[in-house]
Amino acid sequence: MGKVYVGNLPWSVDSAKLKELFAPFGDITEATVISDKFSGRSKGFGFVTFSDDAASGKAISEMNGKTVDGREIKVTEAKPMEERPQRSFRRSY
Repeated sequence: MGKVYVGNLPWSVDSAKLKELFAPFGDITEATVISDKFSGRSKGFGFVTFSDDAASGKAISEMNGKTVDGREIKVTEAKPMEERPQRSFRRSY
């Protein structure tokens, strides 16, 4: 499977629209626009997972830099999420 990161998405793009944009490149197993957990508004990026690596490579080469609803999107290979340190909100007096 090949997973791609799609950045600089216009607010008008939801997960269904993201899947529709990338469908011509191959079989998509998942397309998700990341949204703010409090407001529900798009954070302007998402991920598309293809059933094979060839489709994801083709999507990256053909969609990176394309204009979608007036914004130039960035499409790259998705990297694994990095471990973020836990924040402690306790005050020590």
